[in-house]
Amino acid sequence: MANFQYIALDAKGEQTTGVVQANSDAEAVQALRGQGLYPTQVVQEGKGSLAKTPGKKGKKKTKSKGKGKGKLGGKVKPKILMIFTRQLATLIDSGLPLLRGLNVLSKQEPNPVLKATISNIAESVQGGSTFSESLGQHPKMFNKLYVNMVKAGELGGVLEIVLTRLAEYQEKAHKLKGKIVSAMVYPLIVMFIAVAIMSFLMLFIVPKFRAMFQDMGDSQLPLISRVVFGFSDWMLARPLLLPNSVWILFIAVGSWMAFGAWTRTAKGRNVVDSLKLKIPIFGDIQRKSAIARFTRTLGTLVTSGVPILQALNITRDTAGNVVVAQAIDKVHDAVKEGESIVSPMTGSGIFPNLVVSMVDVGEETGQLPEMLLKIADVYDDEVDGAVTALTSILEPIMIVILALVVGAIVFALFLPLIKVIQEMQGG
Repeated sequence: MANFQYIALDAKGEQTTGVVQANSDAEAVQALRGQGLYPTQVVQEGKGSLAKTPGKKGKKKTKSKGKGKGKLGGKVKPKILMIFTRQLATLIDSGLPLLRGLNVLSKQEPNPVLKATISNIAESVQGGSTFSESLGQHPKMFNKLYVNMVKAGELGGVLEIVLTRLAEYQEKAHKLKGKIVSAMVYPLIVMFIAVAIMSFLMLFIVPKFRAMFQDMGDSQLPLISRVVFGFSDWMLARPLLLPNSVWILFIAVGSWMAFGAWTRTAKGRNVVDSLKLKIPIFGDIQRKSAIARFTRTLGTLVTSGVPILQALNITRDTAGNVVVAQAIDKVHDAVKEGESIVSPMTGSGIFPNLVVSMVDVGEETGQLPEMLLKIADVYDDEVDGAVTALTSILEPIMIVILALVVGAIVFALFLPLIKVIQEMQGG
């Protein structure tokens, strides 16, 4: 028998930790339930550690503090919502009633916004509303996907299973998003550093060297030095009260704000989302991530008992890309007319032949939800591999670009000095 560390709640909602001996996780959970405890975490010693929870130290029982105040129904980070979903699924699976589970999580939740929202949901459930109806009152925190999956779980009597699926979906979606962000942000950070270093050199260092070589005529300076000194003089010039460098900053910020406002329009969003899928290298990653998100969302919804048409509507609203959403809308219209989803997927130009073939097989065998989730897993792995390869390629390229920019400026500064030293030695 092995030792299992656990965190559990007793009948009064008090939290306790300890160690229990059992042959498996399931036996450990059963043993704790036999002691009147509701386990929230069970981990075998040597194979992991218990997640930290507020106010927990060793085996000491702790009572949760009173309800905190927060902005009701506001947004929280996806990771915080994911942890809440996972904890609620564990409590319900352990045999704790829904209302009791909500009250327990409300007491121990450190995030004030989520704490206030859980308390409000618990009050709504206590007043006679269903859990899905209560979640629907907070659309900023719980989107249509979340609410409809919970509703399907309530109707099917498998709420704890649906919440577990939701938590797994959120974990994989969060992981995929993190990979995409890391791939896109790295080159932007390096470019920002390159521009910042170049601006510092041009505004503060180059003028001092310019003064040193003022006695030398421009004709005697090397070409690269003349270019660097000329650009520095232009950045420091004040044709309109402020230096040109400040005007460049104003224009850059203004252009970025104008671009942001344009992308929020229907036409702008359509153009930008279309370009995202066509950009070399990055476009392929965006396309694969969009396919993974579509198939995982649709597969999770259908597996949980949400009707296919309603699932397609939710998937369209959570696609994250207008072009992909339009393709999903065509699929929805085709299914509504009684057709297969394969034909509109083929004509959209978004989904590769592999995806269409696997969906076709899933429809024919009656295992469409399982096939969609398999496709999502495949494309998650492909995105992971593509991001890893892209990052490994970008790192040396960006370092070389940064070295070339700084090296060219330094070379332009010291080349005249070397020329002066050579002339002095020759004299």
